[in-house]
Amino acid sequence: MSNKPVSNKMKSKTVQLSHGGGGKEMNALIQDIFFSEFHNPILNSEEDAALLNLSGETAFTTDSFTVAPIFFAGGDIGKLAIAGTVNDLAMMGAEPQYLSCSFIIEEGFEVSKLKTIAASMRTELAKSGTRIVCGDTKVVPKGCADGLFINTSGVGRVLHKGISVKNIQQGDAILVSRDIGRHGAAILMAREALSLESDLTSDCANLWPVIEQLIAANIDIHAMRDATRGGLAAVLNEWAVASNVGIKVEESAIPISDEVKGLCELYGFEAHDLANEGTFIIALPQEIAEGALEIMQRYGHCENAAIIGTVTDEHIGKVVIKTPWGSNRYLDLPHGELLPRIC
Repeated sequence: MSNKPVSNKMKSKTVQLSHGGGGKEMNALIQDIFFSEFHNPILNSEEDAALLNLSGETAFTTDSFTVAPIFFAGGDIGKLAIAGTVNDLAMMGAEPQYLSCSFIIEEGFEVSKLKTIAASMRTELAKSGTRIVCGDTKVVPKGCADGLFINTSGVGRVLHKGISVKNIQQGDAILVSRDIGRHGAAILMAREALSLESDLTSDCANLWPVIEQLIAANIDIHAMRDATRGGLAAVLNEWAVASNVGIKVEESAIPISDEVKGLCELYGFEAHDLANEGTFIIALPQEIAEGALEIMQRYGHCENAAIIGTVTDEHIGKVVIKTPWGSNRYLDLPHGELLPRIC
């Protein structure tokens, strides 16, 4: 992230182009904010590349975060960056170990906001024992980056092998970890300056703790996916095509908060299409579904987790949703971009 540490603290209240120039100002920014929050022996060595000790099968993922607004109910771009990358590893049954982190900062961005974001990232890292071990900082002229963009990559040790979108089998149960659509709804509220009687927050959260509990209990997981862009509908359709199966879900079994339902009615959205950032879908054998559900609810803080459907040999490659009135309809992939820059 930097060259050599400096003793002086940042004096500027906003990020300037000089903070990306590789000199004293850049070192002050990196030491005062990033090294202060993310310090660990590997990062502190300040080499050009992190030296990692990996063993066994390893998962590797990368993602970029451009969410607008940067701060939203239930999180911020920093929390989202850590949780999002950790969750991608967790969905492959991998224990998150190391992250890289790159910041693209717009000239004029408030230093106090950058410190708040770095602090929330440190808090989220602690939930899975993950470390940022390398990174980069760039400062671009005002008007080029809309405040702050973050890129993260992560590696993790695979503890449960065989999890795949192509491993779903007929007869599997489909479970969801909590109520859906909260992140998309929270971002919509923030953009439209809406206020509700009850506080709606994003579901943005680190999913490794609950996945760790399922793996420790030797649950036979066939597939997992965090339902981010495209929501529940996107995940189920991708699974149906990848595994060449049909999926049938009960609409009445899908947990949706009243606040999300209200926003969907107001804007004409479907909760199944809205993004999540702390909700996952899991496919596993029907006979262990109740046991997995109990683990999620009791030990994984997934009180609203539910069994929502099954995998069938009908309507191959399609997702069928049974309405509360007993009729059936296809649950299609979302069309277009409902809410750009939600992550």
